[in-house]
Amino acid sequence: MSARVRAPELRGRAWLNTGGRKLTLADLRGKIVIADFWTFCCINCLHVLDELRPLEQKYADVLVVIGVHSPKFEHEKDPDALAAAVERYSVHHPVLDDPELDMWQQYAARAWPTLAVIDPEGYVVATMAGEGHANGLARLIDDLIATHEAKGTLHRGDGPYVPVAEPETALRFPGKAVALPDGGLLVSDSARHRLVELDGDGETVVRTIGTGERGRTDGSAGAATFSEPQGLCLLPPHVAEVAGYDLVVADTVNHQLRGVRLATGEVLTVAGSGRQWRSTVDDHAHDALAVDLSSPWDLAWYDDKIVIAMAGIHQLWWFDPIKRTAGMYAGTTVEALRDGPLAQAWLAQPSGLAVSTDGTRLWVADSETSAIRYVEDGVLTTAVGQGLFDFGHVDGPAAQALLQHPLGVCALPDGSVLIADTYNGAVRRYDPASDQVATVATGLAEPSDLVLTADGSVLVVESAAHRITRLAPGALSAAGAETVDGPRHRTERRPTDLAVGEVVLDVVFTPAPGQKLDETFGPSTRLVVSASPPELLVEGAGTGTELSRRLVIDGSVPEGVLQVTAQAATCDADVEHAACHLTRQDWGVPVRVVDGAAARLPLVLRGMDAG
Repeated sequence: MSARVRAPELRGRAWLNTGGRKLTLADLRGKIVIADFWTFCCINCLHVLDELRPLEQKYADVLVVIGVHSPKFEHEKDPDALAAAVERYSVHHPVLDDPELDMWQQYAARAWPTLAVIDPEGYVVATMAGEGHANGLARLIDDLIATHEAKGTLHRGDGPYVPVAEPETALRFPGKAVALPDGGLLVSDSARHRLVELDGDGETVVRTIGTGERGRTDGSAGAATFSEPQGLCLLPPHVAEVAGYDLVVADTVNHQLRGVRLATGEVLTVAGSGRQWRSTVDDHAHDALAVDLSSPWDLAWYDDKIVIAMAGIHQLWWFDPIKRTAGMYAGTTVEALRDGPLAQAWLAQPSGLAVSTDGTRLWVADSETSAIRYVEDGVLTTAVGQGLFDFGHVDGPAAQALLQHPLGVCALPDGSVLIADTYNGAVRRYDPASDQVATVATGLAEPSDLVLTADGSVLVVESAAHRITRLAPGALSAAGAETVDGPRHRTERRPTDLAVGEVVLDVVFTPAPGQKLDETFGPSTRLVVSASPPELLVEGAGTGTELSRRLVIDGSVPEGVLQVTAQAATCDADVEHAACHLTRQDWGVPVRVVDGAAARLPLVLRGMDAG
């Protein structure tokens, strides 16, 4: 951006976390404002929430973060679902509900997440997409403080955030669960940062593991801390004996795996440095405690190792608790739906795992593509699902069936798989023998996991209802299932008109104040481009190190989606012991091919106002 641009007024359906007050930019004059365009399904958006928390604390008297919730999925347009998500993810700043993406368009956002920085005089001074901007934002805020204190336009004081009281429930947004050998149930009580052991009735609390405070501390059941834990996986007894612990926990926001000794409740860190992944990892073995992870969401014992649903970078990883090593298992980090050999396949925020009873197939809930997929014989295959922007509640033949952001799967002895169809509030069943999808339960509040118990019953982690629910007897029988021909949805965003033939793709990246591009570990930038349908691109698909690329658009393909992944490595300039940073974003850009349209497509990874 080359000229000072007045920030568009903030308007939406409603405000949250303001005590009922409607905010305007005039109310925020004198403050530095970060407008965070997010949607609660998006793992990158959740990462940004975590990146912003320290800034909100450090600059509490001058900085106001405004979350602008611009939904992708139909369920995310529900105001009650949004209010629940704001509590679930500890969003402690005002949130503007933008269900029709009006603000998204006013601020020219193209990706989740997008940040717009507004100075104390009401001008947009920076725009950035993706995650990894925390250090740059801190430097920019420092510069704005200095500038506007000197001008007399900075006003210090409390911001407009008004907290909401949290109701008392035994569980709070539970994520995943696992059946214990004694008939009990262990649940990740995600919003309370702990594990809860329940009796076989799924209700009576036996004990808790973790203090309930957000943290990253090993130790006894009463001293250990987690941060929004999710997946749980019991180790086979012979492996547990050697490893020295019985259960592995996906400690999601800490980007770690934790081991638990069930006899005592003692917790120890078994994988993950605690730093969020910012680079690349091959499929070779790495020291498990030294490797960087990114939002591990679920776990399963498959092929003699723990497989990790690495939601944060759209991959599957593996962890060997005996050798204490870890590495990449499937996916390239490109967020999209593509089947094939594991190292070449594309995933999109895998969030649920289950292993078939014969051990040959690993089922994957690939949430952002609303897909159910499976690993078998070194290949990833899609069973149900059509892509990043197609979803709904449709049963029948798998090729036509639609889900909406499923988070959990559960393999049944007959070879079929149950699906926690989270944003449809349903449990669905896919039968590979008939290649059909059916609905077995509806009316659930964001089911996030399913557990098959020793007596053959199925328990549902009903996350937004803060409870464990037992499926009704007979729900899994043919008579208990139903065929739903419900709504079909496609995420509609305003398409970008592109010319036929040669088009230049420019990813705009300006290093943050005090930083420079860093080639210490190889090229500082990386760009991956693909298209859906692939025929849209005659030339230009593939991976390169330049952030600008010549594309050739096929005029016989009227529309499609350009899938772009860009990253830039920077380090602090001219300082001893410089810190390094990685900025990264995936775009799915809907395009319409029109004669005479623009021959340049700019995407802002980080843009600064020159005024």
